[in-house]
Amino acid sequence: MSLQDTTSDLLTRVRNAVRNRAPKVRCLNNKLNRGVCDVLRDEGYIESYDVVEDGRQGLIDVSLRYGSRGEPVITRIDRVSRPGRRVYRGASDLPRPLAGLGICIVSTSRGVLSDRICREQKVGGELVAIVQ
Repeated sequence: MSLQDTTSDLLTRVRNAVRNRAPKVRCLNNKLNRGVCDVLRDEGYIESYDVVEDGRQGLIDVSLRYGSRGEPVITRIDRVSRPGRRVYRGASDLPRPLAGLGICIVSTSRGVLSDRICREQKVGGELVAIVQ
């Protein structure tokens, strides 16, 4: 089976692992997936991630974060822009999930950023995912 959209695969694996209360999840490595993991780590949705070399493109081990009573930090994660339908937004048009409590992950010319940083730097781009 060929995997066309590795970012959707990353988000689906994280969503399923959070639902199963798994401590870690392993995903495929590429530049966009590392950027998404950077944003999730910087915003506090995951503990950390490590790149594991396997002789091909590599894998990413994502350590998920849970609350003090075991409740998941990520309650919802949705892919917005897909290979069949790209969604672009300017800095002022970025959505504010949960009235600012969630984040949007945006792929910009300056790298993969959260919506807060995009508004500060006044840069827009491709809306990759919404995390709540």
